[in-house]
Amino acid sequence: MTSPLGEQFVLDDGNVRVEIGALAAVLREVRVGGVRLTETVAPHTLPSHGCGIVLSPWPNRVKDAQWTLDGGVQQLDVTDVARGSAIHGLLRNTAYQVRDRSDRSLSLGATIYPQHGWPFLVETWVTYQLEHDGLTVTHGAKNLSEHAAPWAVGAHPYFRVGETPTDDLTLRVGGESYLELDDRLNPVAEHAVADTAFDLRSPHSLAGADLNVAIGQLANTGERAEVARLEAPGGAATAVWADSAFRWLQVFTPADFPGQDGTGRAVALEPMSAPPNALNSGTDLIWLESGDSHEISWGVRYSPAS
Repeated sequence: MTSPLGEQFVLDDGNVRVEIGALAAVLREVRVGGVRLTETVAPHTLPSHGCGIVLSPWPNRVKDAQWTLDGGVQQLDVTDVARGSAIHGLLRNTAYQVRDRSDRSLSLGATIYPQHGWPFLVETWVTYQLEHDGLTVTHGAKNLSEHAAPWAVGAHPYFRVGETPTDDLTLRVGGESYLELDDRLNPVAEHAVADTAFDLRSPHSLAGADLNVAIGQLANTGERAEVARLEAPGGAATAVWADSAFRWLQVFTPADFPGQDGTGRAVALEPMSAPPNALNSGTDLIWLESGDSHEISWGVRYSPAS
């Protein structure tokens, strides 16, 4: 039976095991030493709640599915009907193709063709590379258009620390600001996290957490700097790192995530190179001149209890 996720891929060095599907280059599962670091996307199901998919050429949403280019309104397809927005880019229903493969890495590519509200031709790719303690993910794009094209990228993994329930974990995010949202989840203002419910700079219990917020001004100026850390009782931890081009992290804790034992709380930590509605605000967009390419990386690593 053909999987709705398309072709399936496995990278396994005996310690780190990563499973990937072609649809949206979905990261189906990451394990280190047999310990799950991500929620699992079963091969016979579509990724619920965007689990594990690549978000390109923009993460999160575009307000009213509209933006302006050279004075003209660009009308994207509405993909979040309830909120009237275009969400998570243009590749979530696209099967990526293999560009390169080795024992420890897999590179998948997909081309974004001109379409409603997007008059550009952009080649994109994502490379999954095993590390001794986790995984490096590198996103790239090349502008094949005659004119400069905007690009931003994100990923939508849901993280775990083994089989510890999400409500028993603590979360720390090294970010100094957050985006205030309207009732349709569009950003209206950026504020400092200090003295707010979104100050996650010290460990914060996820018991009953109800978060859907973009955290900015990340503390990721160093190489492979940690931007978020999930920790279980006893000290085992899953850490997310990102290079400095990833300026935002979306934190999302749905209580209706379909896990192996029914539904429950999950925690998405989504590295984003630009914030929600960046096609309108222009904030942190990467503009690629004709023929130019760009790559940026994030990753996840596991540390056992000491």
